[in-house]
Amino acid sequence: MTQKSDPTATSLGVVSFLNARPLIEGLDAGPALSLHYAVPSALPAMLRSGQVDAALIPVIDLARENDPARGAEPGRASGPWQRISDACIGCNGETLTVRVFSRVPPEQMTVLYADDDSHTSIALARLIWKHWYQRPLTLAPLSSAASLDDCESVLLIGDKVVTAPRSGFDHEIDLGGAWKAWTKLPFVFAVWAAPANRDHSRLAKLLSEARDRGIARASGIAAEMGPAHGWPVPLAEEYLTRRLVYTVTAPVREGMRQFLELAADEGIIARNREPVG
Repeated sequence: MTQKSDPTATSLGVVSFLNARPLIEGLDAGPALSLHYAVPSALPAMLRSGQVDAALIPVIDLARENDPARGAEPGRASGPWQRISDACIGCNGETLTVRVFSRVPPEQMTVLYADDDSHTSIALARLIWKHWYQRPLTLAPLSSAASLDDCESVLLIGDKVVTAPRSGFDHEIDLGGAWKAWTKLPFVFAVWAAPANRDHSRLAKLLSEARDRGIARASGIAAEMGPAHGWPVPLAEEYLTRRLVYTVTAPVREGMRQFLELAADEGIIARNREPVG
């Protein structure tokens, strides 16, 4: 879904889930910005190709994009990226919408089928199972499974965690809660990013102002937008007002730094990269 078609507008790639709504409050009110909605895993390609000028990018993709070894690649029109705003999608404990569902206890899991909409959460699951549960996992794309009935364990993200029916999974592990228990730190899933070496100060101001408006009006957003995303209003309000973190503070930045360091240790991303925080 795309809002507005003014070719002179700055185009933003936006996460299509309920959790992004407070970050874009009021941004669709004028002609200056054009909003393009997609699942998180699709947004990096949109920014890489130049389809959008900035996007709400999974943190792991921002780190990967800035690996100097990538160099010039087909379809990479934008060059290196940088974080351009102190707005983010994060948590300081359980998220409700980044969860592993398993038929066996987490310490006994062997294969995790991972949501194709996710990138950061897949890396987070790998780290949590290796270091917290002491259980290396085999990961497979959820799209490779004929149905959820064929999955021992499945990682789901976004609104579907709340809205999609499931049965037979006796164990639920919220990855935000597991990260907090393990590291005592907040976690960041996505940040606003844009091509580096450009002046993004005006856009950064607009994004921070939108976030501040969204936080102030989060209960109203839950009531207005929750049902459209399949959420009961009380649960949507809890989610937007008490579960999520929308500002990159010092503790949030440290959580992001530690996640990327651990990801580098595991070879998920290159260690020789530009900093994200």
